[in-house]
Amino acid sequence: MAKGMTKVPVREQDPKVRATNFEEVCYGYNQEEAVEEAQRCLNCKNPKCVQGCPVSINIPDFISAVKEEKFDEAFRVISESSALPAVCGRVCPQESQCEGQCIRGIKGDPVSIGKLERFVADWARENGIKPAAPAAKNGRKVAVIGSGPSGLTCAGDLAKLGYDVTIFEALHKAGGVLVYGIPEFRLPKDRVVGPEVENVKSLGVKIETDVIIGKTVNLDELMEEEGFDAVFIGSGAGLPKFMGIPGETACGVLSANEYLTRNNLMKAFDASYDTPIVHGKKVVVVGGGNVAMDAARTALRLGAETHIVYRRSESELPARAEEVHHAKEEGIIFDLLTNPVEILVDENDWVTGVKCIRMELGEPDASGRRRPVEVPGSEFVIDCDTVVMSLGTSPNPLISSTTKGLEINKRKCIVATEDTGATSKEGVYAGGDAVTGAATVILAMGAGKAAAKGIHEYLSQK
Repeated sequence: MAKGMTKVPVREQDPKVRATNFEEVCYGYNQEEAVEEAQRCLNCKNPKCVQGCPVSINIPDFISAVKEEKFDEAFRVISESSALPAVCGRVCPQESQCEGQCIRGIKGDPVSIGKLERFVADWARENGIKPAAPAAKNGRKVAVIGSGPSGLTCAGDLAKLGYDVTIFEALHKAGGVLVYGIPEFRLPKDRVVGPEVENVKSLGVKIETDVIIGKTVNLDELMEEEGFDAVFIGSGAGLPKFMGIPGETACGVLSANEYLTRNNLMKAFDASYDTPIVHGKKVVVVGGGNVAMDAARTALRLGAETHIVYRRSESELPARAEEVHHAKEEGIIFDLLTNPVEILVDENDWVTGVKCIRMELGEPDASGRRRPVEVPGSEFVIDCDTVVMSLGTSPNPLISSTTKGLEINKRKCIVATEDTGATSKEGVYAGGDAVTGAATVILAMGAGKAAAKGIHEYLSQK
């Protein structure tokens, strides 16, 4: 392919080396590489990449600034739309969003928009560049429940408009799924997530940790007694799902949510931390999404032979292609078209293996993917001592069950409008995984952004 048609390669740790550590896999672009990659941008008159971005970053303008080595200007452009550029540059599925719409990608590789965003955000952090100061305070108070991507985005946008914003976080550290769900080797906590949270706080946002809405204080009390004019619920989807098969309650069976939280937020991977976690010698991870890849790659780094068991074929894997590629490079074993039917245990109720059955793909189901069908008589056993279930999550019902007049649907998700995040309760807005169920960081950010706009429009009329 002709020069300029292919992406500037991104340097990464050697797979054999990184499989033994929790350091970041991808090194990202240096200044020279970033400028060279930015020069591949065609500066389209109709930039479809912006249409593919859930938070509508002005991608052509920030890339133009990178071309001219005006990195502070590039950061200013990105910060107008995104509160978490260093995070998004690392974990967004750009291939199906901005880069998937890139005109350059029709006859060559799309521009590496995500890697350029990461470069700009990292450069700004390393050079002490902060987001622009917010507007003067307008005297209105807004509460944000949850300090994950949707909550941080909503809070940041409202603070820029002059609102007095307080985030209430149930855990002891702010960041939501960014700190408990995504492994260190994909998203460094102290070096990347922490500074981005501090950037939001620099806008005047207050964060109160160890506050469980529905127990410490409920949502109605925030509005009726604490004087908040509006509330945004961005509490995520932290309730894990299981298969309901025999043996699933045995010792050595964990949800991916618990497994990753212990390892990421509680730093079980660090020998200097006294955090208990099952260090299996042979681990089976059930599921095929990004969380399954994260759990499997974490188990590998903790010293286990690791299998991913997924009931469909590789082409149906919901995980990002990059994550699947990295997992394979590192030595994860993929048992595809395979479904667990029973978890085998010993006399002490500890896992000894997973009984599985082979699958084949039948007719498409409601999702458009071909439905997996069992192959009779194909049962076999994968020996293991640990099973991690990564089958998705749903919202914790605590907030909805302790709030008057808040409608939820049959999936226990809060019902909210897509354009503004408005719920059935006046002054209460919601977005992210609490509304959609488990989804991506950037979609949660987009929902937080929409809700901030909705809250501003609502309070401007009162």
